[in-house]
Amino acid sequence: MAEMVQTSYNICPNTRSVVAHLKPKFPPNLFAEYSGMYNFTIPTLILKDPDLIKQITVKDFDHFVDHNTFLPEEIDPLWGKNLFALTGQRWRDMRSTLSPTFTSSKMRHMFGLISQSGEQFAKYLLKQEKEIVTIEMKDTFTRFTNDVIANTAFGIECDSLENRDNDFFLMGQDATDLTSFWKGMKIFLHLIFPRLSRYSRVKLFSVKVSNFFNNLVKENIASREKHGIVRPDMIHQLMEARKHGLKHEENQPAHDTGFATVEESEIGKNAKVQKTLITDEDIAAQALIFFFAGFETVSSLMVFVAYELAINPDIQQRLIQEVDEALFSCGGKLTYETLLSLKYLDMVISETLRLWPLTVGVDRVCTKPYTIEPKTPDEIPVHLIEKEVVFIPIYGLHRDPQYYPDPERFDPERFSDENKDNIKPYTYIPFGAGPRNCIGSRFALLETKALFFHILSNFEIIPVEKTEIPVKISRKSFTLCPANGLWLGFKHRTRSLNI
Repeated sequence: MAEMVQTSYNICPNTRSVVAHLKPKFPPNLFAEYSGMYNFTIPTLILKDPDLIKQITVKDFDHFVDHNTFLPEEIDPLWGKNLFALTGQRWRDMRSTLSPTFTSSKMRHMFGLISQSGEQFAKYLLKQEKEIVTIEMKDTFTRFTNDVIANTAFGIECDSLENRDNDFFLMGQDATDLTSFWKGMKIFLHLIFPRLSRYSRVKLFSVKVSNFFNNLVKENIASREKHGIVRPDMIHQLMEARKHGLKHEENQPAHDTGFATVEESEIGKNAKVQKTLITDEDIAAQALIFFFAGFETVSSLMVFVAYELAINPDIQQRLIQEVDEALFSCGGKLTYETLLSLKYLDMVISETLRLWPLTVGVDRVCTKPYTIEPKTPDEIPVHLIEKEVVFIPIYGLHRDPQYYPDPERFDPERFSDENKDNIKPYTYIPFGAGPRNCIGSRFALLETKALFFHILSNFEIIPVEKTEIPVKISRKSFTLCPANGLWLGFKHRTRSLNI
C-alpha cells in the first residue's frame, strides 16, 4: 500500500474521516459529481450531484441495497437484526413486514396516543407556578419521545417528566448513549479491527439493556396473547405478521404528514408470505431501533424547532396565530385532520430539517459491481466493486448555496406552496432517498407537529440567560445536537387556550 498522508476531512463540522492523498481509490475532488475519501480503512465515494444520487439510490438500487453495518448479528442480535442493519433479502422481507405499520391510516390510529402525550407534556409545564419555565430542551424532549415510543411501540404508558427515573427511560438512555468512552471504543474496534471484534465478541448493548428489552417484549407478547389485547402499535403489527403476513394497504385516501414525508417503494408495499420465522428477538430488535431513532434523532429535531422559533419571534408569532385559529376551528380539541392541515407548521418543520437534518449523511454499500459512466470527455469511468461504500452528504446538500440561496438563514418560505416546487429533487432528503429511506418519516413528523401544537397553544418559546446563541454543535454525537445542551424559556401566553 502506498504511503498515506493522513489528515482530517470534514464532510460537515461534525463528521471527520481520514483521506488518502497519495494514489487514492477514487478521483480526489476532480469533478463536481463526486469525490473520494477513506473512512478509516474503507474507500468511500462522496456523491454530490443530485442526479447521481437519484441514479444510485433509486434507479440502480439493486446495486446498493445495504448500509455499511459494523456489528455482526451473531455478536449482538439486538443490533444486527434490526431493520437498519439487515441486508439483502432479509432486509426486503422485514421492510415489507414493517411498512404497513407506518401508512397514513395507521398514523391516524396512533394519533390519539401521540396527541395524548403532547397534552401531558403541556399540562406538566402549565403546573409550574412560574411566568417563565426554563428548561433544558434535549433532556426534556427526549423524555417526551421516550413516552411516545413506549406507548406506541411497546404498549407501555410512561410519564418521564413526572417520574424521571423510570426504568424505561433509564434503559433508553443507556441504549442510545454512544458518547461514552467505552461505547466509542467498541464502535472504533468494530470499524478498524472487525476480525478482532468478532473474535472478542464485543457487544454494543450491555447485557442489562439487552435483557431488559428482550424480556419486555416477550412479556408484552405473552400478555397480549393470553388476554387478547389489541393495540395500534409496532408489536401488534409484528405479531400479526408472524401469524399470517401483512399487506400494505390504505383503506382510505392517504394523508401526507408533510413535505418531508418520504414515499414508500414497491419493496415495502409488496405483500409477501413470510418465509422465515419472526422470533421474539426479531420483534425486540425492531422495537429497539424504532425506540433508538425516536429517542435520539426526533428529540434533536424538536430541539432545533424550539431553538429556531425562539430566535425568530416573528416566525413564531405567525405560527402561534395559525395554531390558535386551528384550535378554535376544532372546538379546542385537536384532530388528526386539523393538525395535518397546518401549512405554516409544516413549512417551519421542513425548513428545520433542511438546516438541521436528522443525520449529517447516509451511506450505501455496493452489493454487486457497478460503473459510474463519464458525462464529459475529460471524465473517466469510476468502477465500484462489492463492499465499497458511497456516502450522501445530506448536511452539505441542504446548505449548498446553489440549491438554497443564503443557506444559513432560517426561512420557512422556501417550503411555501409558491416555492416548494422549485426545490431541485434529491437536494432535500432529510429522511434519505430511495427504497432504503427512513420508514418512520410520517411518525416523526406527526409527533413533532402534535407536540408543538400543544406547546404553542399555551406558551411562547423565548431565549433566556442560559441560551447559547448561536448554538454550538456536539462533536461527540452521531446526530446533530447541542454540545452544551440548549436552555430555553416557556412563557405563559396571556391569551392561552387551555387544552
